[in-house]
Amino acid sequence: MITLHKNEQAGRSMVEMLGVLAIIGVLSIGGISGYSKAMAKFRINKTLDQISMLVMNIRSLFASSLDYTGLDNSLAITMGIIPGEMRGAGSGSIINAFQGDVVIKAGNQGGTNRSFEIEYAGLTQEACVSIATADWGSQAGSGLYSISVNDNTHYADRADGATDGLPLNIGAASGYCGTGPANIKWVYY
Repeated sequence: MITLHKNEQAGRSMVEMLGVLAIIGVLSIGGISGYSKAMAKFRINKTLDQISMLVMNIRSLFASSLDYTGLDNSLAITMGIIPGEMRGAGSGSIINAFQGDVVIKAGNQGGTNRSFEIEYAGLTQEACVSIATADWGSQAGSGLYSISVNDNTHYADRADGATDGLPLNIGAASGYCGTGPANIKWVYY
């Protein structure tokens, strides 16, 4: 008598394995995309916090003086008003959360050093638009003089009492920010 045995194989077929790998690939791409967006938002929020802190620290450092003569990156680092994560590789070098240069210096509005400037370079378009449209204190008494996005300047409060519309609206900001690396400069009194 011949005994026939049914041969049952345990395991997965090649088609099933390809299906599993495809699902894993789709989930991985979604996860990476979500992570990238979350990191961009984190950098934007970090930049907003850093600029507010820099303005406050510069004003505190020069509280007893009416002018900002001598203010530059080296002095800001020496006096400890720059967070450690913003220090660049070279001495006197400051970098932002997008790895672009930061320049801090005394302004020269009206021939005096009674203002200071903070400039952030190397911002992405998304970061540029988000940062430029934030309300940096456009109301009287905030000390904000102007915001320049890629050399397009808007004034908070002109001598004639008119304003150029600060904070910037999204349409203007996206036009100024362009598609490449962008620069934003704040001038405060």
